[in-house]
Amino acid sequence: MIKSEVFVKELQELATFAKLISHPARLAILKYLAETKTCISGDISDKLPLSRTTVSQHLKELRDMGLIHGEIDGLKVSYCLCGTEIERFKSTFYSFFDKIDCTDINCK
Repeated sequence: MIKSEVFVKELQELATFAKLISHPARLAILKYLAETKTCISGDISDKLPLSRTTVSQHLKELRDMGLIHGEIDGLKVSYCLCGTEIERFKSTFYSFFDKIDCTDINCK
């Protein structure tokens, strides 16, 4: 048995999501896509201090998690955010932290 299997599915998904967004390049890609609404993969590597290959690897991770979609147009791939998955993960993330109440904790 893998140790992560002892945790409920929601916690496993939240941990996977947190691990995915823990890289600043992935956050920068998500932010860029949110600001531009859609773009071409080459444009992303022009905006970030990363090689095209590195950006492509991060795009793959984001795509595999379902946070972005890619549409092939000849030799170019246009990427955009997947709003339903973004909202689902936001909701799960907020719900998790909303249940953690620290107002009565007084650590010194």
